[in-house]
Amino acid sequence: MGTRLDRWLDRPAVRTHHARTAEASPDALWDAAQGVRLADTRLLGRVVRWRLPGTPVDATFSDVFRSYPFTVLDDGEHHLVAGLCGRIWTLARDYPRLRDAEEFAHWDEPGTVRVLFAHWVEQNASNGRTTLVSEARVQPVDRHAALRLRAVWAVVGRFERLIGAEPLPVAARRAEGAA
Repeated sequence: MGTRLDRWLDRPAVRTHHARTAEASPDALWDAAQGVRLADTRLLGRVVRWRLPGTPVDATFSDVFRSYPFTVLDDGEHHLVAGLCGRIWTLARDYPRLRDAEEFAHWDEPGTVRVLFAHWVEQNASNGRTTLVSEARVQPVDRHAALRLRAVWAVVGRFERLIGAEPLPVAARRAEGAA
């Protein structure tokens, strides 16, 4: 799936990648991942609700990625790719409403970025274990946006490793408990 993401963003200035392996079937792990709520995480859920005011605490991450300001780019049996565009460094929630994946792919408004969030399950045939993967990519449209992104990431990037993967162990524990 990772290389398929290049279709959407092939030159990201920022890329994060998290993975968690579980002893569960791909269906069980994906189903568990779809049920993780913002309230199931310590910090990430709070950050999402702060950046997207009005998002209910009991919303699942799956629901969040399938609603405004996100646009579903690809949705399959064991994967979801969503994107948003705009000025992510402002406190204003002024993200444009994108009609579809094509509009995301061709987004080029000066001073903005395109952000891709991808989640998928991979099965290791040799040991029967399954891995839940979460990747985010951010690509500035122009030099001005690249400078703004670099400044924001200098602060935010330090914390991303601490909170970016929070939903993955929740999903893995639930999937293993269901097995």
